[in-house]
Amino acid sequence: MKPITIVCEDRVGLLADISYILAKNKINIETISVSVTAGKAVIILTVTDPKKAMEVLSRNGYPNLKENYLVVKIGDRPGELNRIAAILAKAKISISNVHLLARNGNNTMVALKVDRMRKARELLKDILAENE
Repeated sequence: MKPITIVCEDRVGLLADISYILAKNKINIETISVSVTAGKAVIILTVTDPKKAMEVLSRNGYPNLKENYLVVKIGDRPGELNRIAAILAKAKISISNVHLLARNGNNTMVALKVDRMRKARELLKDILAENE
């Protein structure tokens, strides 16, 4: 799973526009999470054709942050986020953003923005959501 993250100003019709662009280009949304904080919409989705989706979204004014976020799947229980944060802190990797994407009672999907992506991917490789 290769998530695409879009961060833009929130507005009425935003999701309608993005889903229309993808549908018009015959790109199916497989998973989606949308949250709004301080007037900014954070949309994280996986699609059937990530490369094409990034191209058409960017061309239509929706730049994406595909390479800037790492999505992990952790247990939905106390201490799991601490475990991940401690692993990254020990390696001197700074976390600048965290987005809780989904919870189902057993697992939690979390998107992380870190300053040393390659090293973080290596350290967290067993829990990366894109490996599923």
